[in-house]
Amino acid sequence: MTGIATSVYADAVASNAPQVFAPGVVSGPANEDSAAFTPDGDTVYFDRMHWPNAAIMVAHRVHGVWSTPTVAPFSGQWLDHDPAMSPDGSFLVFTSNRPDVDGGKMIDAVMADGSVHAGFGGHLWRVDRKGNGWGKPVRLPDAVNSSSRTYAPAVVADGSVYFQRPAEDDDFRLFRSQYRNGAYQPPVAVALGDASAHKLDPAVAPDESFIVFDANFSSKDDPDRLYIAFREGDGWGKPIDLGKDINVKGPWGAHLSPDHRTLYFSSTRSLPVHYPRTPQQAQDDIARMQWDNGSENIWSVSLAPWLDGPHASGG
Repeated sequence: MTGIATSVYADAVASNAPQVFAPGVVSGPANEDSAAFTPDGDTVYFDRMHWPNAAIMVAHRVHGVWSTPTVAPFSGQWLDHDPAMSPDGSFLVFTSNRPDVDGGKMIDAVMADGSVHAGFGGHLWRVDRKGNGWGKPVRLPDAVNSSSRTYAPAVVADGSVYFQRPAEDDDFRLFRSQYRNGAYQPPVAVALGDASAHKLDPAVAPDESFIVFDANFSSKDDPDRLYIAFREGDGWGKPIDLGKDINVKGPWGAHLSPDHRTLYFSSTRSLPVHYPRTPQQAQDDIARMQWDNGSENIWSVSLAPWLDGPHASGG
C-alpha cells in the first residue's frame, strides 16, 4: 500500500472486511478489474478501462511495493480485457475484439435481435509464456468462440476453460470447455442455482473444488451478488451468498489469489469518511480521492470463512 494506508484501514483489517488492492497504484482513478496473478504473486495483470478505452495492464511487486502499471506487451492495439492466468503461469487467456485473422475485421457484438454493436464484441485468446516475455496471442477455436460475446475466462489445472456467453434468452450464463488431447471440446453449460438467473465472471479453483461467480438470483432488477459453490460429485452444490459485507453495490469480476484462498473482485464501494477528523485523517481522505471516486476498483477478501467451514467438506 501507499502512504495513505493508515488508521483509515484499521477497522477493515480488524474485521477482515474487503480491502482495496494497491490503492492509487493498481486501483486508480479509472475502472479496474480482473486481477490475474503469476504463481509467485509478484506480478499482476488486470484491465483498466474508461469505456471504450481499455487495455490489459501489468504491475510488479518489488520489495513489497507495486510498480506503476504499464500496458502488457500483448495488449494495447485492441480492446483487450478479462485476463485469466493458468494455475502454473505458463499461459494467459483474455478477451479481445481483435480480428480473428490478421488483416480481418474486429469483432462486433451481435445481439439476439440482430442488432450490432460495432467493435464491442469479444473472443477468447491465449498467449503463452516465452522465457521472461510472451509469445503471439492465438485465438481459441470455434468450439469456444461460437459467440461474438464470449467473455470472462477462468483456467483450471488441466487447461479447461470456464467463460460466459449469452444463452438462448440472450442473457449470460457460464460454460465450460474441457481441454483434452490438445483440443478444446464443445462447451457445456455450468448448472448453478436458478437456471433462469444470469451468471457471470467465474473464478474457479484449479482442482475445480469450488467456484465463485456473480449472479442475480434475487431479482433481475437487483444488483448482482457474489456467490461460492462447492463441488458435489460431477456437479455443484447450492450457491452460498458471500454476505452483506462483500455484496455492496453489485460486485463482480471474481478472481483468485495464487494460493486460491483470497478473492479479488471489482466494486464501486467506497471507504467511509468520519467527522470530526484529525489533520492526518483529512490528508488521507483527500489523497484517497485519486481512486475512491465512484469508479470500479479491485478489492480483496479472505475466503477462509467459507473454505474452512462445513460447506467445504459437504457438511
